[in-house]
Amino acid sequence: MRKTNKSGIDLIKQWEGLYLTAYHGAADRPGLLTIGYGHTDAAGPPKVYAGQKITEKEAEAILRNDLSGCEAAVERLVKVELNDNQFAALVSFVFNVGEANFRKSGLLRKLNAGDYGSVPSELMKWTTANGKRVQGLANRRAAEGGLWVKGGFVSSQYVEPDTKPGSVTSSLTKPEVIGTVVSGSGGLVAAVSGATGPIGYALAAVIVIAAAIAAYLVIKHIRDRGA
Repeated sequence: MRKTNKSGIDLIKQWEGLYLTAYHGAADRPGLLTIGYGHTDAAGPPKVYAGQKITEKEAEAILRNDLSGCEAAVERLVKVELNDNQFAALVSFVFNVGEANFRKSGLLRKLNAGDYGSVPSELMKWTTANGKRVQGLANRRAAEGGLWVKGGFVSSQYVEPDTKPGSVTSSLTKPEVIGTVVSGSGGLVAAVSGATGPIGYALAAVIVIAAAIAAYLVIKHIRDRGA
């Protein structure tokens, strides 16, 4: 079975937080005992009990075991090819919202139709708990969206990106081009979303790469019509 890469594990650890003593869960799951990296009885063994203590090594082992169900769900439900970062971003999402929500989501429906580019914006629709927007969830969705677009050109299944030197895609996705635009865009995104620092830049990266994809598609369409 496919496993979550290190980038995905690190992201999940960051947003779940590490608790070596059992505690009552966050506002969206009051009264539910949690330990390690977001482990509860609902995920399976080990059972969580009041006063329970574990080591960091045990917490990581529990996390990897808990992720196996999420990894299986992503493998089973997603019908299109995913790179390692895309797979990891979806595992993080499923670990947070649950398989049932993922199965019925517009995100999965659009992705399976080949619309890779819609995933970051679809992730951002899952930022509420008990009917209220939670900034922590918004930040996590932004981080998952950032991981989704990291390390590869994201395109529709109907587009075959040309990455040869001198092509439109290679020019648009050069690190120095993306880096310059992201640096100039971070402040704008932060002003619009209220996010600052790394979160603002993560959101900027998603917007910039989406814009690069759109530009590529427009230029390709013009080229095709002129062919």
